[in-house]
Amino acid sequence: MRRGTADRISLNRRESGQTKTRVHKPQKMIFFSFIILLTTLLLAACDNSGQTAAVQKQPSPSDKKQPNLTQVRSVQVAKKAVSKLNSDPKAVIPYTDPVLAYKGETLYLQNCVFCHKAHAIGKPGVAPSLTNQEFLSIAPVNFLFDTIRDGRPGTGMPPFKHLGKEKINALVAYLRDHAKKPSRIKAVLAQPVNQGDARLGMIFFKQICATCHGPGGNGYAAGGTGTAIGKTGFLSKVSDGFIRTTIKEGRSFTRMLSFQGPQALADLSSKEIDDIIAYMRTVPGEKAQSSLKLK
Repeated sequence: MRRGTADRISLNRRESGQTKTRVHKPQKMIFFSFIILLTTLLLAACDNSGQTAAVQKQPSPSDKKQPNLTQVRSVQVAKKAVSKLNSDPKAVIPYTDPVLAYKGETLYLQNCVFCHKAHAIGKPGVAPSLTNQEFLSIAPVNFLFDTIRDGRPGTGMPPFKHLGKEKINALVAYLRDHAKKPSRIKAVLAQPVNQGDARLGMIFFKQICATCHGPGGNGYAAGGTGTAIGKTGFLSKVSDGFIRTTIKEGRSFTRMLSFQGPQALADLSSKEIDDIIAYMRTVPGEKAQSSLKLK
């Protein structure tokens, strides 16, 4: 009996131990899973708090110091001017004060954009382009200044003398800031005075130039698409070299084509071009206006 009792007790203990093992193993798995889950949640909470702190540290748009727009614009214009000078070491592009050019842009938008359009590209029949590259490469500063100050009598270009010297200089700086081609101003000014025949020049002018610039070179007022090149307001401010170069080469992206060379609209000789200049120097625009008044 004792042996049988002992065997049953031993059997019961073994069964009890197996039961404990089966009971404790799932509990351990649940415990470890709980630990892993808790750790994951803690790490996520730390990341979120770090991101929140980073967001809180970022200054709001209202806290940021607003940049000075004038300074930003001046720096941009200055960089543009430097890049022009560095693009071609042999090119001599006149330096333009960036701050003055910026002031000139504001004045241009207040006074000039209505006729000469945005960026001073002009409009045929209304006003010429003032930022044409061929024009800027040969137009002296005093030509631009005097034209703005005095206007062009007998045309739609009024005088802007009331702006004063400083503001007119700013407008000139704004226009010259568009220059990308090397300056040829000195070379053009050094060209000789014409030795043409005005009588022959009148024939060429009527056959060729008057088509766009109107009878006598009265320009838009005469129904032409070209400017008034036969009036004192223009002729008193330009050199023969300026007129000669313009006739020979024309102006890109305008209706003023070249008139010398195999690809030109009319292959005029240098003598024929000087004949036209000699006729223009007789100020035919004002003579044509006088004759119309007499009629």
